[in-house]
Amino acid sequence: MAVSNRWRFTMTPTRYVLMVLGLVGVLLMVYRLVFGLGSSTNLNDEWPWGLWIGFDVLTGVALAGGGYSTALLVHIMGIKKFSPIARSAMLTSLIGYLLVMAGLFMDIGRWFNFWRPFVSWGYHSVLFEVFWCVSLYTMIQLLEFGEVATEKVQKRWHGFFKKIMPVLLIIGVLLPTLHQSSLGSLYVMEVGKLYPLWWSMLLPIFFLMSSFFVGPAMVTVETMLGARAHGHRPDLGVLQSLIKVSGYMMLVYLALKVGDLVYRGATGLVFTGNMEGNMFLLEMLIGVIIPIIICFTPKLRNSVGGLVTFGVLVVAGVIINRMNVVFTGMADFMGGAYFPSVIEWLVSIGLLAIGVLGYLFIVENFNVLPKHKHEHSHAPTPNVVVKGKKAVKYSA
Repeated sequence: MAVSNRWRFTMTPTRYVLMVLGLVGVLLMVYRLVFGLGSSTNLNDEWPWGLWIGFDVLTGVALAGGGYSTALLVHIMGIKKFSPIARSAMLTSLIGYLLVMAGLFMDIGRWFNFWRPFVSWGYHSVLFEVFWCVSLYTMIQLLEFGEVATEKVQKRWHGFFKKIMPVLLIIGVLLPTLHQSSLGSLYVMEVGKLYPLWWSMLLPIFFLMSSFFVGPAMVTVETMLGARAHGHRPDLGVLQSLIKVSGYMMLVYLALKVGDLVYRGATGLVFTGNMEGNMFLLEMLIGVIIPIIICFTPKLRNSVGGLVTFGVLVVAGVIINRMNVVFTGMADFMGGAYFPSVIEWLVSIGLLAIGVLGYLFIVENFNVLPKHKHEHSHAPTPNVVVKGKKAVKYSA
């Protein structure tokens, strides 16, 4: 599809609000860099990792997994029916990783030493491997976006980026499997410290699997939101097939979770009624069990409400899981108390606002969404759910 050389960015009340939140976030990030962690966060000796690590980094990396999972399905496994959502998924992943890098930078005590891991090779450290994998993967994603960008700017480079894309895609699928699992390895080392409902030798596998099955859920949520924002018809047939990929992976995940609890003799902790047990039940019920039911019930899966509910619940479940590992599961051992400061909240919200604005700007100016997704209409656009050979209309 030809892309116009004109730059555009439609301003709406929502976008004005996002711009204000982003500006506030940037100003507070400058404040944090000037005055340090002590004056801008509620971190302490008992809780050295807070919101910026727990949510912006550990959760953000997982939620950005839609890029590598979609690339695996479309470009490596050759499932072309998912092609319409491939570029959007990879763009969301790129923006997500850029925000992860920003959140990680905010959490570095002496931020001016951020360059040291590039020259000080602490290769025995799990965090060193995570740092390098995340950095390299972000660079790979920027290069992958070069194919999209050069359709509009620096067009003479477009042929070069198309030629190197196969290599970039292979590396781009491999690297996330390393750092997604390594983030789980960070907590394998917390034996005796992390509550038994979450501590497991299988944590690297659990982190990797959840980062994969949350990818289609994120793609579903962003596709439905994009449809509403841009007034287009989402390809619901593609989304219905996509969430089944998540569903099968979640069945394996659930079986491994239950088997692991039984093997370690930790099943009794689930129903003790304490905070840890209740949060674990909430995580599994909201994020795994109900979505599996939706996924494998055709009547629910083939409805717009079912698709949206599936996506929201899976995303919420992964967020709760990461928060449980970082905070709930460590609370008893860590002692003390921690709740993010106003500045921590506003910085995280500001980063999200910047990410959303960046996504909106790119999809309006580059060939990211299928052609019909750029067509605007002043009237509500009817959407279609395909059930066998019948087409059922609904209104967004």
